[in-house]
Amino acid sequence: MDLTKFKHQHEIILDNISALRSLSKMGVTIHAHEIAKLIVSMSSTIKLHLSAEDRVLYPLLQQHRDSELNKMGKRYQEEMTKIAAEYDVFSRRWNTAASLTDQDDAFRQDANRVLRNIYERMSREDHDFYPTIESIE
Repeated sequence: MDLTKFKHQHEIILDNISALRSLSKMGVTIHAHEIAKLIVSMSSTIKLHLSAEDRVLYPLLQQHRDSELNKMGKRYQEEMTKIAAEYDVFSRRWNTAASLTDQDDAFRQDANRVLRNIYERMSREDHDFYPTIESIE
């Protein structure tokens, strides 16, 4: 299975998280327009990534002859449901400059929690999940 697109989307999302962190440090209110625009853009990438996982990756893993890979795929899919729901709430809350203005601390706290979960999840996929899939294929 070719995981190149999944890995590339991870790189884009990680770059977006890094950019959000930088903008947040420089001032949420001052950079509210850029932050909101970045959240909207990142949300599109995340939605595309999750859709591809749900339509292609997980169904293939569930049909794979290796039972451990089946279980791993199911576990990763179930975990992602909560993370995706948290991100959806985050992105809807902070996707406009108006919602970010004068909310520096609230945004930083929310972003630290939600984006850390996404970062940690993608790290596990990149270091454990994807290599396992590639080694079995």
